[in-house]
Amino acid sequence: MTQVTAPSGEVVEVPEGGRLEFGRGADVDLVIAADRGLSRRAGVVVGVPGGAWVANLSGTHALYVETDGYQVRLPPLEGRSEPMGGWFTRAGVLLVGSRAMLDEGQAVRVEVSQGAWSVPGQRGASDEEATLRPLYLDPKTKLFLVALLWCRPWLLDPGRSTPLPRVPEIARGALSVTEAHHELERFDKDPAFRERIAARVGEHLRVLRRKIASRGLSRPGTRLSDEVVVGALIDHAVITAGDLAKLDDPSWCSRQEDLWWDRS
Repeated sequence: MTQVTAPSGEVVEVPEGGRLEFGRGADVDLVIAADRGLSRRAGVVVGVPGGAWVANLSGTHALYVETDGYQVRLPPLEGRSEPMGGWFTRAGVLLVGSRAMLDEGQAVRVEVSQGAWSVPGQRGASDEEATLRPLYLDPKTKLFLVALLWCRPWLLDPGRSTPLPRVPEIARGALSVTEAHHELERFDKDPAFRERIAARVGEHLRVLRRKIASRGLSRPGTRLSDEVVVGALIDHAVITAGDLAKLDDPSWCSRQEDLWWDRS
């Protein structure tokens, strides 16, 4: 069972197959007395097999979901009556609302009871599986490092005014992070080697673009520029500021060394 609690303390239960719309307007199921940043018809909580799904119903305002240290932006609805993307959780607590509501401790609380739902063929979700992100990248892959280096300037600059790195910069950054000193020297002096490493990075960027498009994490019809893709990776918590700590983790960097160093 899913329980939705308004900032006022009002509690509504959402059963499997049930649907609860919330916002400032009088025509929603749960009226939220919020002054800033919330639409009259702001969002929806749907009880689905295995957990609950939260999505943005507004065409003008973003909606935020906060859980386990992640804050994810659900973008405004574009050209549809119903959202195609959202946030799914198997168990645990989500805080949902405008950024001001989250900052002021006045968010809508969505709680899915552990083990309240069952999925055929499964015995239940572990804590690590309780919340599913729209897209997951394995940190033990080159793809993750490429994505992290691509996003790093905006993770360090939330205002997003810092230019994003291009392919050669990401390629060199990957070698620098893994302390591949010999490969860095080859990268700077050997054009063929540089082109080979840059080509690998370019393919990883194409994979990331395909993943963003296939998961519906960008607006339909939007050109998947560097800025759009990096924004989607950050807004959907695929890559987070907390991931920057991996760049100083010797064991993680060692794993990346094995992936990136060319010993031929």
